[in-house]
Amino acid sequence: MNIVILDDYQDAVRKLACAARLEAYPAKVYTNTVKGAGQLSVRLKDADVIVLIRERTHLTRQLIEKLPRLKLVVQTGRIGSHVDVAACTERGIAVAEGTGSPVAPAELTWALVMAAMRRIPQYVSHLKHGAWQQSGLKSASMPPNFGLGTVLKGKTLGIWSYGKTGQLVAGYGRAFGMRVIIWGSPASRERAQADGFELAPSKTELFKQCDVLSLHLRLSEETTGIVTLEDMSRMKPTALLVNTSRAELIESEALLAALNRGRPGMAAIDVFESEPILQGHALLRLENCICTPHIGYVEQDSYEMYFGAAFDNVINFIKGTPTNIVNPGALQVRR
Repeated sequence: MNIVILDDYQDAVRKLACAARLEAYPAKVYTNTVKGAGQLSVRLKDADVIVLIRERTHLTRQLIEKLPRLKLVVQTGRIGSHVDVAACTERGIAVAEGTGSPVAPAELTWALVMAAMRRIPQYVSHLKHGAWQQSGLKSASMPPNFGLGTVLKGKTLGIWSYGKTGQLVAGYGRAFGMRVIIWGSPASRERAQADGFELAPSKTELFKQCDVLSLHLRLSEETTGIVTLEDMSRMKPTALLVNTSRAELIESEALLAALNRGRPGMAAIDVFESEPILQGHALLRLENCICTPHIGYVEQDSYEMYFGAAFDNVINFIKGTPTNIVNPGALQVRR
């Protein structure tokens, strides 16, 4: 049973404690990414089991049809639209999912909020070039003293979608003495109100009132492009937009245009439409945008949890007792 683990950028998986569970099985770990069904089909042609790290590789119908040996796809965390589950089911390929935790992405979100509001990356970058107490951020289009940064206490934090991650971030805001307002689905707003949080009067007011706005929506057909250039144009020129959820929540190219116009004044982004991004990516060239390489879930405890669950699913499948299968019909397909 050939096991392939894809896209381990930091060559971390083999050093995890949970990796010992796979010692009895042949497993190949790839630390680089290839794109396109052609290249991927060559890499995966002998794979019986594929372990995916989040959404780093997309398993499309076109690719799946080129993998005659494939029997099991194992997702770290919850399955998403990056895997064509229907195509897997038709070909008798089981798909197993794992568990997730909101803690790491929520903590990264807050780290980005603090770093951006105090201009820490800009100060560090300038200090390395010999400039003392200089953050840059002095464009004529920016508000006076924008480069100084501000504290969080007394500011307004907006949370769009009060799910597991949004709840934690809202709690952080409350702990820092911020006014926290919530927007989202009716169920989301109801939960927030039950927890004692203020509701934004409307989406329009959410964008107008926030000093910090953090997006925590799940990506779906309904939420793709839900944040528009018009929405962001209502934000304060001193405001910060944070997105650690999914890049596609924001209308394509709208964030770049909004930052160039100065509303919001700054963004902190952990997710991109196509990943990994290249060195010349437009957002990387903006001094009022902090970018991190999709590390919301990338830390040791999360990796042990994600891969521990994934490897258990692999072993259980090999032993004939499959677990956490999202398409049980695949197990009935004769191959």
